[in-house]
Amino acid sequence: MSEPDETDTGDARAGSEGNSRETWGPLQGVRVLDLTQMLAGPFATMLLADLGADVVKIEPPRGDMTRDNPPHLTEDDAYGGYFHSVNRNKRSVVIDLKSEEGLETLRGMVEDADVLVENFKVGTMDRLGLSYESLSEINPGLVYAAIRGFGDPRSGESPYADRPAFDIIAQAMGGVMSITGTEESGPVKVGPGVGDIFPASLCIIGVLSALHHRERTGEGQFVDVGMVDGVLSLTERIVHQYAFEGEVPGPQGNTHPLLFPFDRFDTTDGHVMIAAPSDHQWTALCEAMDRPDLAEEYAEETDRVANADELRPIVAEWTEKRTKEEVADAIADDVPCGPVNTVLDVFEDEHFDVRGMLPEVEHADTGREVSLAGSPIKLSATPSGVHHRAPFLGEHSREVLAEYGVDEERVEALVGEGVVQEPDGGDD
Repeated sequence: MSEPDETDTGDARAGSEGNSRETWGPLQGVRVLDLTQMLAGPFATMLLADLGADVVKIEPPRGDMTRDNPPHLTEDDAYGGYFHSVNRNKRSVVIDLKSEEGLETLRGMVEDADVLVENFKVGTMDRLGLSYESLSEINPGLVYAAIRGFGDPRSGESPYADRPAFDIIAQAMGGVMSITGTEESGPVKVGPGVGDIFPASLCIIGVLSALHHRERTGEGQFVDVGMVDGVLSLTERIVHQYAFEGEVPGPQGNTHPLLFPFDRFDTTDGHVMIAAPSDHQWTALCEAMDRPDLAEEYAEETDRVANADELRPIVAEWTEKRTKEEVADAIADDVPCGPVNTVLDVFEDEHFDVRGMLPEVEHADTGREVSLAGSPIKLSATPSGVHHRAPFLGEHSREVLAEYGVDEERVEALVGEGVVQEPDGGDD
C-alpha cells in the first residue's frame, strides 16, 4: 500500500514516556523527516532508521492510518503488529499540516533536515505549499524522495499519474503477476507486498546515492520511484524474453522456463526447492539419487530443459520418500536445496536466530517482548539493527521540535492550539 489520499485529522491516542535518542549504524547524524503512511513509504524510512538515521515520523492528529491495523495483543493496543513492524526505531511528532502554523513548523524543520520522504498522491504536497521546489529553496541540500504508484510527473508524466495505487496494482501492472501462478490458476499475486517493498528498497538506494552526490557537491535533489516501475525492474526477465525472442511468458508455477531442475518437490513432511541447473550440480543430484545413468544421458543443460517433463517425476519419486531434512542432508552441500518454510519453521531454524533476523522488541502496551523481522543488512564496523519499538502517536513531539530549534514557548503555543499533539493529547 502506498498512497494516502490526503493529510488527515482526528484524535491522538494516549502514549507513554519515550527513550532518549541513541545513535548507532552508518547513518548516524542523518536527519530524516518521514511524511509517509501505509507500507511502501514506512518500509523505506524503516530501512534508514535501521541503519541509524534519526527518522522523525510526522503524523497527522489521527496518526498513520495503519496504526489500528491488526494483529493486536490486546483489544486496546495503541498500534498493531503491522505498524509496529515497519515503524520501529523511529520517533513520532504530531503536526496538523492543515493549519498554517503546522506548515510553518514543518518548513522550519526542513532547514535542518537531510532527507524528506513522502508517498502522497501526485500534487498533495504541492497544494500544501510543500513542493520539492519550495522546500529546496529553504534547504538546497535537501534530498526529497517520493514513492508513488506511477511515479512523479517531474521524471516523466504517466497517463496514470493521478490514479491511486496499492501493492496489488503495482504487481499487476508491473508484470510480476503475469508469470506467477500456474496455467490452471492464471495470474496470482506474490504473497508479501513486493509492489510496496521492492520500490521502497529502490527508493533508499536512490536516497543514499543522492546523499553521496551531496557530499561531493553540496547539492540536494529529487528522488522519484514509481511502484509499477519498480515491479517491472523486479520482473526484468519478461522484458528480455520478449525483446530477444518475441515470447510472452505466462504463469509457470514452481518451474523455470530456462533451467531444470529448478523446481518445488514434495517430501513426506512438506516441500523442498531444488536448483541443480549446472552440469556438476546435476551430476551430484543424480549420484545422490543413485541414478548416475541420468547424469550421462542428460549431460547437457539444453537436454535437461528439453526433457524436463520426463525428468521431473523421477526426481519427485526420490524426494517423496524422504523428509525435508533428509533431502537437504543428502544434497544441500553440493546442490542448492532448501525446505519450503512456514513461519513456524523460520522460528525453529537456527540460521535466523544466529543471523539476528528475529529480534525481540518491547510491545508498547503490554511490555511483552515480541519478534519482528530483523535487518538483513549486516555491517562490520557500523552495525544496523532493531533497537526500539515503534513510537506512540506524538510520543516525541516536544523533544524533536526542541532539537529542530523550536523554542519552548512556541511549542507550548502550538500544543495549546492543537497544531502539535503529545501522547496524552486529543479528546480520548
